[in-house]
Amino acid sequence: MTDFIQPYNEDPFVGNLSTPISTSTFTRTLLSNLPAYRRGVTPLMRGLEIGMAHGYFLVGPFDKLGPLRNTEVALLSGFLSTVGLIIILTVCLLIYGNVSFDKDDSKELLQTSEGWGQFTAGFLVGAVGGSGFAYLCLANVPILQTLGMSLFI
Repeated sequence: MTDFIQPYNEDPFVGNLSTPISTSTFTRTLLSNLPAYRRGVTPLMRGLEIGMAHGYFLVGPFDKLGPLRNTEVALLSGFLSTVGLIIILTVCLLIYGNVSFDKDDSKELLQTSEGWGQFTAGFLVGAVGGSGFAYLCLANVPILQTLGMSLFI
């Protein structure tokens, strides 16, 4: 079993282990296709894509598990709670970028203060847009079900 687990790049001082899972071709391909690591994508587009995904999936938990879940305004309060959380996350991204990227000498554009600012702006727009789309989809479920049923009849 220990033959499969080796120090990363055979350097025991790195503090990372190379396992069949962490160094497999499948894992490397999967991670390289995520928006944060995809080559040739601008920081604005990375932030937009990540924001859309996060905004879209945050509405449901606030709607179904929030304190107003059994009321008429559950979906609206879930949407507004999601927008509030997105604003908090955007402020956290801004703070992180301000303290982490004060030099603009990095090879990767995302690791500069300007690139991180673009990423943060894209995240804000994408997350609010994704949560708005989820809100519209959930608010119109009866209409969508009617359309779906009419297609199969």
